[in-house]
Amino acid sequence: MNIAVLSRNAKLYSTRRLIETGEKRGHNMVVLDHTKCDILIERKKPQVFYNGHEIDNIDAIIPRIGASVTFYGTAVVRQFEMKKVFTTTESQALVRSRDKLRSLQILSRAGLHLPKTAFTNFSKDNQNIVAQVGGAPCVIKLLEGTQGVGVVLAETNSAAESVLDAFGGLKARVIVQEFVAEAKGADIRAFVVDGVVVGAMKRQAKEGEFRSNLHRGGSATIVQLSDEEENAALKAAKAMGLSIAGVDMLQSSTGPKIMEVNSSPGLEGIESATGIDIANAIIRFIERNVD
Repeated sequence: MNIAVLSRNAKLYSTRRLIETGEKRGHNMVVLDHTKCDILIERKKPQVFYNGHEIDNIDAIIPRIGASVTFYGTAVVRQFEMKKVFTTTESQALVRSRDKLRSLQILSRAGLHLPKTAFTNFSKDNQNIVAQVGGAPCVIKLLEGTQGVGVVLAETNSAAESVLDAFGGLKARVIVQEFVAEAKGADIRAFVVDGVVVGAMKRQAKEGEFRSNLHRGGSATIVQLSDEEENAALKAAKAMGLSIAGVDMLQSSTGPKIMEVNSSPGLEGIESATGIDIANAIIRFIERNVD
């Protein structure tokens, strides 16, 4: 079949692995930069153009949409959906996952454990906001931040209030979350494909850092999930409507707490840490769903 990876850079590890794996399994693979796609909307005939030519022979797409181009990338995915092309990540699920606040509300409604989180409309009562999540230390996150950028650990109540004052002065929207000390600077990423956890890794922050993101210098090792952790990951992905998801969770004294559900999880860290062929699982997922 003809499969397109929507990616802005064909040289990225995740993009290359998907292309290589798809070709090994006998498919025609192509990379389309979604920011360079043009869409034509008319009655009963949605069209997608790339470099001036109509794209009309694609059987499935694998969206790799970066956070900075979510709006346009989602529009392109939606156009392919209108053309009845199978997508590994549906447009609505992509939109939901990129809204941190909405995601937390969805996960909470699904009954999943989360770090206690507070959000206000630039309230000046920062002392009370910090108290609502259990006081300092607490974590303050920009709603638009990715890969650990815009995440601050406030060690004291006064520090937390100062950070909130600063963000508020810039009209930058943030959430305040409880700090799960027993996690000891580590979290777990479970990689879900089509209702199955195909791999999991534990990410450990480097010394002096509390953010475990690999982009921030964290290290990753393979981990065996408990039944509770596996069930939480699957439930989180399902609640978000994501067939492919990187579910990030903290190990706490009261069980796993979901931090985030990523709709475009990278393959390099998880494949390197686990030795599992995640790209193959994604291509096989497409094969099961496309006639």
